[in-house]
Amino acid sequence: MLLLGVLLVLAVAASAAVFVLTRSRPGPSGATAPAASPAAVPSAPPSPTPTPEPPAAALNILLIGSDSRVNARAAAAAGSTSDQRGDALIFIHLPADRQSIYGFSIMRDLWVDIPGHGEAKVNAALELGGLPLMTRTVEALLGAHIDHTVMLDFQGFAALTDALGGVDVDIKQPFTGTVDDKVRFPAGVNRLNGLQALAFVRERHAFPDGDYQRVRNQQTFLKAVMAKMASDGGLADRDTVRKLVTTVLPHVTLDASFTPASLEELAFSLRKTAPGRGVFFTLPTSGTGTSRDGQSIVLQDRAATAALSAALDSGTLARYVAANNLQNGN
Repeated sequence: MLLLGVLLVLAVAASAAVFVLTRSRPGPSGATAPAASPAAVPSAPPSPTPTPEPPAAALNILLIGSDSRVNARAAAAAGSTSDQRGDALIFIHLPADRQSIYGFSIMRDLWVDIPGHGEAKVNAALELGGLPLMTRTVEALLGAHIDHTVMLDFQGFAALTDALGGVDVDIKQPFTGTVDDKVRFPAGVNRLNGLQALAFVRERHAFPDGDYQRVRNQQTFLKAVMAKMASDGGLADRDTVRKLVTTVLPHVTLDASFTPASLEELAFSLRKTAPGRGVFFTLPTSGTGTSRDGQSIVLQDRAATAALSAALDSGTLARYVAANNLQNGN
């Protein structure tokens, strides 16, 4: 999904805003510092004492894509019930060194225990208790703490794609969409606009394995967005960043702890992360089945989930990815 791109835009925007405020901050009592006299010869400043940069901590972020309206987004943020479900769930792990980005999709029909509500599809947590319950549900599933949760509606997804001027996606499995204008997606690199991108990441009925291929397409598009946003130094230009932020902010819901200060900190910590170092895969499952009440569900692979949880806990996700040959997804 485009959600990590949204996160990067917000983070860089926060960083740029802080930079501008710092450069334009007035002196004491609101006075602007006087200009130096042309005749003045400044003395050499003392050599600063190097201060070691504090180490960043590893960070876990839950990204949610949803067909949400404004009132539904407000209900989700407040933890109230609503009529929306998460259509895309991606768990993002940023290691402490920020040299890589790891993301794994969670199948929306995965049968899990939702705290206080019993067993249900994981995406039902958003409907039952908004972002707080969705966060607790995924934390319980993985045994991992989630630092922040971000939700983007699909209208924002299309709008940001267009704001980027379209995104080039290398399509491995060609298909024709089954809804709307039945868009054709031939094999090879396709420049997708917002509506085409939306059709690409939402399609599932055109594939034999349905939602599994849809998740792979979402991951493919996410990597393409990261490459697009990093190309030509676009995020280094404050006007470009401002335009992207203005486009996406009406469609984004953040958890209450995601403050401007934390966004600034995240922006600074991501400066060393190369777009090509993103690894995306899907949380392993053990196939599909039917719940006692007749729902079609995805079954957990508890052993594989436990192994992934252990890798997250021990900071060895790179080793886990290599051992399971997940460098290019699954």
